[in-house]
Amino acid sequence: MKQIAIFGATSAIATACARRWAAQGASFFLVGRSADKLSRVADDLTARGATVHTHVLDLTQLDQQKAMLDACYAALGQVDIALVAHGTLPGQPACEQDAQLAVQEFANNGLSVIALLTDLAGRMAAHKAGCIAVISSVAGDRGRPSNYLYGAAKSAVTTFCSGLRARLFKAGVHVLTIKPGFVDTPMTQGLALPKLLLATPDQVAADILKAIQKRRDTLYTPWFWRYIMLIIQHIPSAIFKRLSL
Repeated sequence: MKQIAIFGATSAIATACARRWAAQGASFFLVGRSADKLSRVADDLTARGATVHTHVLDLTQLDQQKAMLDACYAALGQVDIALVAHGTLPGQPACEQDAQLAVQEFANNGLSVIALLTDLAGRMAAHKAGCIAVISSVAGDRGRPSNYLYGAAKSAVTTFCSGLRARLFKAGVHVLTIKPGFVDTPMTQGLALPKLLLATPDQVAADILKAIQKRRDTLYTPWFWRYIMLIIQHIPSAIFKRLSL
């Protein structure tokens, strides 16, 4: 029976993953900032036969992360899979007008993830087993005018995970970087996204579980985003800066 910790457990992708793991008989430690949403996710998983522990925390409270992880290990004993899924989708125009907001959103999507991974990595390395799966984004592959603040934070997470992967490989711990494209979630509601490129949370969850099982280093999901981003990365700067992306 897998012992699974999910940070940002109320996100649509995290919930979809948890439902699939619950069908496999997993036990959970769920972390989220909304007590009401966390309770609903926990009730759903319990109804599916899972054992669930919850912890309410805004993960940007860095000084509270250690106590939360202490509680996680006390509840589960060990962590076989850690899914790091918390974050926000800031409005780029608002961040351009407010430096404090820009720094806050960078902390939400970048610094809080790096802080969590730093503590979590040491604990999992001591156990010499397990997987840390981290949701980054295709937005981190190249800065675009429409979301470069968010992209910069995700780029930092991707680079951090690359180094962490090499470090933890020697300890027997697998690190997976997950790069979703457009996903139909509450976070993307109201955005004018092309329907042909829009995935469901459950489609992304299926890809994540498969990538963990196969111990892949990086997952673009859906698969075609690897090729979309390859094209975007290779557009010459003289052309790229004139595009509305």
